[in-house]
Amino acid sequence: MASDGSIGEARSGTGKTTRRGLGLSWKLLLLTVLYVMATAFLIYLPSVANFRMTWLHDRIALADAASTLIADSTDAIDVPRDVQNEILGAVGAVAIAIRSGPISRLIATVEMPPDVDRMVDLRATEPLTEFIDALDTMVATEPRTVRVVSTTRSGAVIELLIDDRELRRAMVEFSVYILWLAVLISVLVGGLLYFSINRLFVRPMRRMSDNMVRFSEAPEDSGRIIEPSGRTDEMGVAEDHLAAMQRDLRSTLQQQRHLADLGLAVSKINHDLRNMLAAAQLFSDRLGSLPDPTVQRFAPKLIAALDRAIAYCQTTLAYGRAGEAKPSRRLVSLSRLVEDVADGLGLVGHPTIEWVKKIPEGLEIDADPDQLFRVLVNLGRNAVQALEGDLGPAVVRRLTISASRKEDQVSILLEDTGPGVPEKARAHLFQAFQGAARPGGTGLGLAIAAELVGAHGGNIALLERAGPGSAFEITIPDRPRQGNPD
Repeated sequence: MASDGSIGEARSGTGKTTRRGLGLSWKLLLLTVLYVMATAFLIYLPSVANFRMTWLHDRIALADAASTLIADSTDAIDVPRDVQNEILGAVGAVAIAIRSGPISRLIATVEMPPDVDRMVDLRATEPLTEFIDALDTMVATEPRTVRVVSTTRSGAVIELLIDDRELRRAMVEFSVYILWLAVLISVLVGGLLYFSINRLFVRPMRRMSDNMVRFSEAPEDSGRIIEPSGRTDEMGVAEDHLAAMQRDLRSTLQQQRHLADLGLAVSKINHDLRNMLAAAQLFSDRLGSLPDPTVQRFAPKLIAALDRAIAYCQTTLAYGRAGEAKPSRRLVSLSRLVEDVADGLGLVGHPTIEWVKKIPEGLEIDADPDQLFRVLVNLGRNAVQALEGDLGPAVVRRLTISASRKEDQVSILLEDTGPGVPEKARAHLFQAFQGAARPGGTGLGLAIAAELVGAHGGNIALLERAGPGSAFEITIPDRPRQGNPD
């Protein structure tokens, strides 16, 4: 794992660490320095232009003060050479002149004034011109004589001739100062941002990314689920959602493994169980030839039950592999089918459970008979097991199946007087291995029932009601009718 601000790292699928270049902290620091330097450069242009103008105004002010002293101390037209040299040295000029109306006076000058290369009129300046002149002064390679024109405090016009080498040197020193100041501010601001962002964002993000890598290596290990830090900002929300996602993924993987183990176990016992049922079918065929009335009554039902069992074994519990087969729908007498369900569950003549059938005679349903039989058996078996679990002799144990048709759909209602479905099982009631309504259950019965009903385009639901027990409603619509061809 990369340390704070170090080169970014990531683990490959083999567990090795591979580098991906600069980490987020270093990128942030470099970008901050670059942005501050760019901002400093934008500030530098007006700053150096203002420095140049201030420097020239300072020279004008010195020349004005010197000219005033000379005018107050002497009336002579010519200023002595030593005084001129002293004034020129103090001002940093090669010539000073003052013009008041039509009268012009040369205050001081060198013996051989140079030619003027540039002119600057401080009385009328523009920002763009100041920027251009400042850059022009900075990039000049040869010394130049600049004529500077301005006004004195008395209103006279004063002119200076100066060598711009001193100005250029001062501007270079100012530029170096600005550069170091920009670097210092960049590093300071970048460091503060680096520390703040690294603590607030980069470290938590690195923690989450490292956890995701570790979790991907062994997603079924509960110890690798991220522990939220308890933050209340967006990063804390991301940690909470990541932890929830990892828990859900771990639960899903456990279910998939459970299903895979179940499929393997079923495939192992399927062959031998099918042979046993085939042998039992042969015996039941012989049993059906006996003249005993009781045998003649129950033998067809026994043969039908064995046929269904063999068919289920041949499909090797399609649930958990590729899904159930497409329903082979036909018109089915619902009353007869419910009687077969009651016989299969042992409800007829049950010593403790009262069996009630409320199916209108002649009610037909458009469904696959075998699949609908499995749906009712799964729901009925759950109800029987719940009712048989109540051991009190005074407890009412009753299972009722009723049905009705409304337009083009049939509704089947299974009601029992058992303890009802626990609240914790309701959220995942029709999911395998999650919706078990009793201790030790797998929830496969309800999951299979929901899948088969859904294949018919119908719906199965647990009804909410105030009374005791539980009630499941199955709704199966008829197939859409085909239109008559023209």
